[in-house]
Parts: sequence; C-alpha cells; structure tokens
Amino acid sequence: MSILEESMEIPAEHMVNVCGEMDRNMKKLERTLHVSLIPRDGQIKIIGSETGISKARGILESLLTLSRRGNTVTEQNVDYALALSFENKEEKVVEIDRDILCRTIGGKPIKPKTLGQKAYADSIRQKMITFGLGPAGTGKTYLAMAMAIQAFKNNEVSRIILTRPAIEAGENLGFLPGDLQSKIDPYLRPLYDAIYQIMGAESYQANSEKGLIEVAPLAYMRGRTLDNAFIILDEAQNTTPAQMKMFLTRIGFGSKVVVTGDPSQKDLPSGAVSGLDIASRVLKDIEDIGMVRLTNKDVVRHPLVQKIVEAYEAFEKKEAYQEKRKQTYRLRKSAGLRRKQ
Repeated sequence: MSILEESMEIPAEHMVNVCGEMDRNMKKLERTLHVSLIPRDGQIKIIGSETGISKARGILESLLTLSRRGNTVTEQNVDYALALSFENKEEKVVEIDRDILCRTIGGKPIKPKTLGQKAYADSIRQKMITFGLGPAGTGKTYLAMAMAIQAFKNNEVSRIILTRPAIEAGENLGFLPGDLQSKIDPYLRPLYDAIYQIMGAESYQANSEKGLIEVAPLAYMRGRTLDNAFIILDEAQNTTPAQMKMFLTRIGFGSKVVVTGDPSQKDLPSGAVSGLDIASRVLKDIEDIGMVRLTNKDVVRHPLVQKIVEAYEAFEKKEAYQEKRKQTYRLRKSAGLRRKQ
C-alpha cells in the first residue's frame, strides 16, 4: 500500500474550530482513518493511503463548511461525519445543517444533527401525525417542541398542547404536596425545560395565561376535540392501548400531532402492554401517519450516552436470545416427557 501526501487549505480563522481544542478533532480522525494530519501555516497536510486521504479530506471539507456557517464544530459533528464517511455520505453533514427548524430565545438556531433527525423533521412537516421512536438523547421531544413553537409563531396553529402520561419512572413518589398543578408538574418538567430554553419563561407564561400553550397530563385530554393545535404526546411508551386510542381520537381539523417515545424504557406495571407498541403496528400503513425510528446513531448528547445505549441494546439482545433458548429447551423437555407417558 503506497503512502501519499496531500495538502488542504484551512483559513486561519477557522483552523482552531476545525481542528478542535488541542487538535482533538485531528487526533480522532487520525486514529479512525489511519492517516497523519499536520496543521501548519493555514494548511493541513494529510498523509496516508488514497482511501484514508479521500475520507479525511471529505470530512475536513464538511467541518470547514460548518465552521464558515458560524457553527461551533463539536465532537458529535466529528463522530457523525466519521460514521457517514464509511457509507461515503460525509457531505450529508453539510446538507443537514441547512435545515433551521427554529431559534432559541438567545437566537441560537436549532437544526437536525443526523440523517434520522432530518427524516423526523421532514415527516413532521409533511404528515398530520408523526411517531418518533428511539432511544434517549435522539432529540425526539426537543425537535418536536422547536417545530411546534415555530408553527405557533408563523400562525400555522392557534395553540400548542404538550402532554405526557403521569407515571413514575420505576419508583413510587408517594403523595406530593401542593395543589393539583404542583402535584403533576414534576412529571411534566422535561417539557417545561425544553419550552423555556426555546421560547423563554416569560413568553411561555404570557401565552399560557391566555390558554394558547397548555402543558397537561394525558388524563386531561379525555372528552376534548383538539382543533388547529400542535399537539405533542411525550413518553408515549408509558400509555396503555386505551389511552393511546383515546388520545389519537381527540385530533380535530387543522391540527398536527407528534407522538414520541422510547419502546425500551417502559415504566408500566409488569406485564402491561404499551399503547405505543400497539399503535406503531396498527397504524404503520396509514398514509398520513409517519413512523420514524431513530437509533443510537442519532444520539446527540454526550458521546458516552451513545455508548451506553449501544451497550444496553447488545445486553438486551443477548438476554432475549438466552431467554428464547431456555423456552425452546423447556418446550422440548415438556414434549419429551409427554411422549414417554
């Protein structure tokens, strides 16, 4: 294998952003692509095989484009560009970055960061109902919230309704103090956190008092017809089939619905069936309903979160395989005893 050498120009004002603090991004590319990267005098020298140089150049060009657009190049950007490079899709990082969903109260743009998130955002735009299924950290709730607020600002809907089942995450909290709102607020805190960051507490409070933004437990949806609203059902894996059916039949004219959930993190009683699991099977072939399945590749929190998700998925697959083997063994043993009798 011949060793080649190429140089790529990087403007001085973008060099630190592309290379990362203490050349952290360069070191990651070197380890993964088996190339040597030498940044010096407004250039990066790339030394390695033809394939390695090609991939490194493609990733560096994508990172430079992100930097030129005013983005801070993050570890997640580098990791995702590397992952896409093995599918020869590293240029997709730049395409994804063009899609601005909304801006936070501080003016920061909110954009999809992975192909899965881009497909999720496109489905929300195009479909009346979108199911966003995937592990923690894939931006299911946050992106839906951003698109809800943007639709509200653009007068595409007249109100936003945020709801989730009020169920404890594997522990009993007992009787909570305060009035009814104080009792349910802890269950709805993740929704408040997202809306405060995007819209701001004061704007939320003003619109909430007018009844234009509502955050409520799922039980409050019964008996209502929700017209001209952007409705988000969060943590839908904790609904029962009856609750899910009740919620989906509340939808009126001019409304858009996003249902988010992680099928691997159910807090329902042992043996209970999740309404999200049933709905994703029953409704998958209806034309105006989108089913987007995000994976550990779409995790955009700390890189360690992606590794944790991958580890749990591998463990659960192994456990399921072993349980299947045990059931097969018990069935064979039972059949053998019946034949002897």
